[in-house]
Amino acid sequence: MRETPTLRQILATTRTLAVVGLSPHAHRPSHEVAQYMQAHGYRIVPVNPLVAREGGAILGQPCYATVQEAAQALAALGQRIEMVNCFRKSEDIPPLAEAAIEVGAQCLWLQLGVQHAPAEARAHAAGLWVVHDRCLKIEHARLAGSLG
Repeated sequence: MRETPTLRQILATTRTLAVVGLSPHAHRPSHEVAQYMQAHGYRIVPVNPLVAREGGAILGQPCYATVQEAAQALAALGQRIEMVNCFRKSEDIPPLAEAAIEVGAQCLWLQLGVQHAPAEARAHAAGLWVVHDRCLKIEHARLAGSLG
């Protein structure tokens, strides 16, 4: 993958982001990244089963227990998840990759320190862009001037 053009394309075309593992706590990296992306015009769809069980919201958006549940809610509005951004341990990625494929996402993004080669290969084979071990906020900030 030619890194920069593909990252630019991903950031320019995937505007609805399911953030798996999004914390309600502002000091957590997942919250900081999602808040930054929201401030830059991206729609954030929180996925956190603990918050969802309580009927809560994060960053003013209703929280869902699973990617599939979030996708169903968006589908009812004629919308869809375009990126599944994962703030989970590497060993938790296989079912999230499958969920991203199932809901028709365009991209599976694994945050810094997160990699799972077989799950990434499965998502890539299904036609998704796959980014691993990169911070969405850092990449957006780095490329923001060229995303126009």
